[in-house]
Amino acid sequence: MIDFYDLIIEPLNATHDRPGFHSGVELLDRYLRKQAKQDINRHISRVFVAVEKSRPQKVVGYYTLSSLSIELNQLPENQSRKLPRHPIPAVLIGRLAVSQSSQGKGVGKMMLADAVKRVLSVSDEIAIYALVVDAINTEAKAFYEHFGFVPLSDAGLRLFLALKTIRR
Repeated sequence: MIDFYDLIIEPLNATHDRPGFHSGVELLDRYLRKQAKQDINRHISRVFVAVEKSRPQKVVGYYTLSSLSIELNQLPENQSRKLPRHPIPAVLIGRLAVSQSSQGKGVGKMMLADAVKRVLSVSDEIAIYALVVDAINTEAKAFYEHFGFVPLSDAGLRLFLALKTIRR
């Protein structure tokens, strides 16, 4: 049983057991095993892993962050009419996965909260209008919607949450 008071979230590094991670979604597992390190090295995304202090090499979950621009016409009209007529800066959570043995125990919620905290911190230094997520399926979409994310107008599984909503 995981003691979530013992859970830490940190940048992915060489000590983490990437091959040992199994979320039950092969696309997400393969990304961590084969692509994550390359994306970090090429400055495409940052990967953060949840690990237990007592077993710091075992990956319990992970998420990715990268920069993104949202075209104004992708936003709902009630938000786009108040914004300048150019692409809007955002941060993308491209992937978020929890190991099968830890699913349903709040790890995803903790990682989402950590991502939000990181994005809010960066938004004090650079302009970020929204946090965007790419839900992998309808179950993941429902997870994000529970936290206030709403679909972008052009894609059913891409959702966003304006940072001003998070700050309230």
